[in-house]
Amino acid sequence: MIVWINGAFGAGKTTAARELIELIPNSTLFDPEDIGAAVVRLLPPKHLTEVGDFQDLPIWRRLVIDTAAAMLAELGGTLVVPMTLLRQEYRDEIFGGLAARRIAVRHVLLAPAETILRERIAGRGTPPTLPLGEMGRGHWAYDHIEPYRAALASWLSADAHLIDTGALTPYETAARIAEDLGAGTVPVCDIVQTPEPTAETVAAGVLLFDEHDRVLLVDPTYKAGWEFPGGVVEPGEAPARAGVREVAEETGIQLDDVPRLLVVDWEPPAPPGYGGLRLLFDGGRLDADRARAVLLPGPELRGWCFASEEEAAELLPPVRYERLRWALRARERGAALYLEAGVPIG
Repeated sequence: MIVWINGAFGAGKTTAARELIELIPNSTLFDPEDIGAAVVRLLPPKHLTEVGDFQDLPIWRRLVIDTAAAMLAELGGTLVVPMTLLRQEYRDEIFGGLAARRIAVRHVLLAPAETILRERIAGRGTPPTLPLGEMGRGHWAYDHIEPYRAALASWLSADAHLIDTGALTPYETAARIAEDLGAGTVPVCDIVQTPEPTAETVAAGVLLFDEHDRVLLVDPTYKAGWEFPGGVVEPGEAPARAGVREVAEETGIQLDDVPRLLVVDWEPPAPPGYGGLRLLFDGGRLDADRARAVLLPGPELRGWCFASEEEAAELLPPVRYERLRWALRARERGAALYLEAGVPIG
């Protein structure tokens, strides 16, 4: 199990975490700041100038997942992780990666009043591993109050177990966390568990269109970037049927007919991914009533939208956009296409 202690700079995450490992048997402290410090030393300075925070580096997020999993495999028990996460997509990527390894995450948010945060920041400096740019001491912490406020008003308060630490000492905060964990009032974070592949996979996506021929895109919680409804084909499952199943699970839309194949795209391996075959099917046009019936985002989806081809180019990662672009051409021509890495062959 992981107890992830979230909160703005000055909330008391690290001091509470140090106290908490004394209260939870067989628990270990893992501070992702250490990963950030290592990444800053390892990567070329030019690469670092392109981001303002090491959390924006995909390598940091991947290493946090891998290191946490390795520590639990080595030590067992409970891992206590004090780390600010204010961007929902980063939370989804990290917690989703841990969930894929069957690691339960209990998300605790230390939330003192903003006035108390500002008082604490005034008396402290910038963390030693930050900033990556040229901010002055303390500026990083102040600059993150607004993103913290925005996250708290949108997804963070609903996602985490809140504890007001304004009047609590670090030990009292830790005791409160331990008490709530023991009472079962800190639930496991509700995020889809998608096992990481260990070999090449076959995945089936389904393109669904509204009355203006815009395509339905979804923003999954378990990986970065927008996608098409769909997922990995299970052993012994027909790809088209897998696409129909995934559409129903993700959006609540039940397709009556087996969708028509548009594109077969071979995705080359790109470590740590294994690649494989990616199929896109034509799920047809949804009338206004069926389009409105798309389920609100749940554990698998952060959001969804209908997008034109031009809008999709801004939302989709390049490889997925190329797949979509050729699928739309195949739909116009009425003939399926074979691609390799998004490029038509033959």
